[in-house]
Amino acid sequence: MRLSPTEPSIGPGCEVDSSDIGAYVRLADGTRLLHSSFGDYSYTDRFCDIANASVGKFVNIASYVRIGPTDHPMHCASQHHMLYRCAMYWEDEPDDAAFFARRQARRTEVGHDAWLGHMAVIRPEVTVGIGAVVGAGTMVTKDVPPYAVVVGNPARIVRFRHPPEVAERLMALAWWDWDHARLRAALPDFRELAVEAFLEKYGG
Repeated sequence: MRLSPTEPSIGPGCEVDSSDIGAYVRLADGTRLLHSSFGDYSYTDRFCDIANASVGKFVNIASYVRIGPTDHPMHCASQHHMLYRCAMYWEDEPDDAAFFARRQARRTEVGHDAWLGHMAVIRPEVTVGIGAVVGAGTMVTKDVPPYAVVVGNPARIVRFRHPPEVAERLMALAWWDWDHARLRAALPDFRELAVEAFLEKYGG
């Protein structure tokens, strides 16, 4: 499969609604993308559910990841969706547009080059930083710093991918904003150079 700068690859059974999709994007089978932005070169494996989220560039999303799972109105007498999906039950009562607007305003942010492992869950209004790793099955309820590796339920930091000064240099370099030709030219160095050597060569 060769990905396209203009047409995303969208697998069978996907649902995409009110979302912006970048270049060289792959949404694998059964992915749902609702009210979200999905950056260049990012991809999902199968059966991901993404709602009300801003996903950066080069984000790696494993199968069955959930980003921005929605909440029920726990403060009311009932939390059933008859309260806001009213039209499913009564002809004379429309859906609660204000409730859905509040949901959509609770954005989840996933930074460039993050990796979300199999069955990870990222809660609404949480930010996963640039270059972070979220382990398989992890429940993220609080912000994850750039280049942190988190695991568990709830997520806890187990280490950082790079020392703080290296992480800062990578963020300053912002290679994720390079054009396609420059990425191709640097591909051997992405593969072969240690991160410090890569930063020295490319001025980070």
